Amino acid sequence: MDVAALLVDHPVVDGHNDLLWTARDLTAYDWGRLDVGAGGTPTHTDLPRLRAGGVGAQFWSVYVPTRLGGGHAVSATLEQVDAAYALTERYADRLVLARTADEVEAAWASGRIASLLGAEGGHSIDCSLGTLRALHALGVRYLTLTHNANTPWADSATDRPVAGGLTPFGREVVREMNRVGMMVDLSHVSADTMRDALAVTEVPAIFSHSSARAVTDSPRNAPDDVLETLRDQGGVCMVTFVPKFVNQACADWHRAAVEAAAAEGIAEADGARFSPWYAAHRAAHPEPVADLSDVVAHCEHVREVAGIEHVGLGGDYDGVEVLPTGLEDVTGYPRLLSALADRGWSADDLARLTCRNVLRVMRDVESGARTIRARRGPSLARIEDVDRPHG
Repeated sequence: MDVAALLVDHPVVDGHNDLLWTARDLTAYDWGRLDVGAGGTPTHTDLPRLRAGGVGAQFWSVYVPTRLGGGHAVSATLEQVDAAYALTERYADRLVLARTADEVEAAWASGRIASLLGAEGGHSIDCSLGTLRALHALGVRYLTLTHNANTPWADSATDRPVAGGLTPFGREVVREMNRVGMMVDLSHVSADTMRDALAVTEVPAIFSHSSARAVTDSPRNAPDDVLETLRDQGGVCMVTFVPKFVNQACADWHRAAVEAAAAEGIAEADGARFSPWYAAHRAAHPEPVADLSDVVAHCEHVREVAGIEHVGLGGDYDGVEVLPTGLEDVTGYPRLLSALADRGWSADDLARLTCRNVLRVMRDVESGARTIRARRGPSLARIEDVDRPHG
């Protein structure tokens, strides 16, 4: 199969890339110093390599760490959005901001890569539906309900359960996301939060960068029953490449590291303390290595359980230090597609994987929002009025 030709007609719509936060760390968003247009950057991502990898649309994560709470998280998220705008404007000959599936396809018609925005963690809205609506107005098209720590209204996969899933306010967040047309992203949330969100949402949901728990036992991955519900509701699981989510030896190594940190009083959800501890632990105790075949196994399992119409790709480039052998940077997508073709995936299967499934979900969320707005206005719910304290 000619994978390069397939990617011309069906470019990858990747669900998650952390280049923006990496740029904040490296150059304080100075795109002149981090010239991703020229290539040869120290990052996993630059524009020449996106082209080489067949990426036609990228959801840039406007992630901020959970250590930034309240208004600080909101301000930092806005800075991330501003950085995405600056990136897109600086390279306007090759990038264009997209807010809808139609605008993604219009970007391709103009020969450019579509820039999309996704917010990674409900802490970015500071328990405010007005802030949620403002982010949507700025072009943010998904919200990951939590990151590595709980929000006051939703449990994370990597924190101690408090709410048992979504609180009543958390359910209101999901309903308001449905109303404005922002995709509900279930990566990073606990399995109970996944199930609660799927029970509430009126439109398809996504996993922007998660894999299959039956293949690799990690709380960051989707259990089979969740994949089945996702299928029944028309959603998509965008398989990620993170070694500890796709390879069991890597997952076991990570779990042992988390337990060792906990023994020293450092929780995984406490990013400010856990991150430096983890880096030192990794240096002293090298972790196992994942490879491209691990990601193939997850793509095949999601296809087997949820169906070919419900699988996509969300690499998490520039969000992790180490990636599987064969997928070291954003040029790796053609190698993955070739491996899947060797396993019997047809051109139509691969086109669904790369872009058609996620574009369908985007259109379903857009049309669903129009229908919902016709019958209800903006929610004025406040967390202090809706939720009672837990504990």
